Amino acid sequence: MNQVWKWLMLSLIIVFLSFGTKAQIIKGEAILGMNLSQVDGDEVYGFKRVGANVGAGALIPFGKKGRWDASFEALFSQDGSYQRPQYNDSLSYEYELHLNYAQIPVLVMFTDKEFISFGAGFSWGRLVGVKEWEHGILVDSTTLNSGTYNKNDYCILADIRIRVYKSLKFNLRYQYSLAKIRTREYSDLSGQTWMRDQFNNVISFRLIYVFGEKKSQAFYNQDGQ
Repeated sequence: MNQVWKWLMLSLIIVFLSFGTKAQIIKGEAILGMNLSQVDGDEVYGFKRVGANVGAGALIPFGKKGRWDASFEALFSQDGSYQRPQYNDSLSYEYELHLNYAQIPVLVMFTDKEFISFGAGFSWGRLVGVKEWEHGILVDSTTLNSGTYNKNDYCILADIRIRVYKSLKFNLRYQYSLAKIRTREYSDLSGQTWMRDQFNNVISFRLIYVFGEKKSQAFYNQDGQ
């Protein structure tokens, strides 16, 4: 876990240094929230896996009056899938999958009347932890280095943020994998088999506190943008 946070902090420092010439207009973000996720293609349905979505970010305003922002984040995100036991025997069909990612989302945001923001973009996630249970039993062959799951997850994002109080905002985000994270063969009791490609499907609910928002807006107005 310490390696994950070191990686995330290094990524965020690089973001800030990349825009050092205009550091006075950068807005910082502290992000705390949760994911509701499922894996499409795993024969388990519903956004039932609950995980964390935490990290930090930077907003770089551009355009007329700074209403547009380039958003960069460094996150720790817990995705996966969950199904309760369906039967009270050895084949309970209980299923649980934990996928932990160090994630870098990049978005373009538009803010209307300093109240609501809309955004879209992409993210790259690096798999840093994985555990899988079937029928309540840990699958020993599913490990980070086993090759069961792709270590890179590329996603498309849609984002909406609403100001709650001063610099505190509520955020709703949706993301979906652009490439499969796994291909798996399934079979039933009759012996029939089929192949399924799997994709992360995630809804995030987050609180975002924005630092330096007023100073950034004042600088933008003074600069004549």
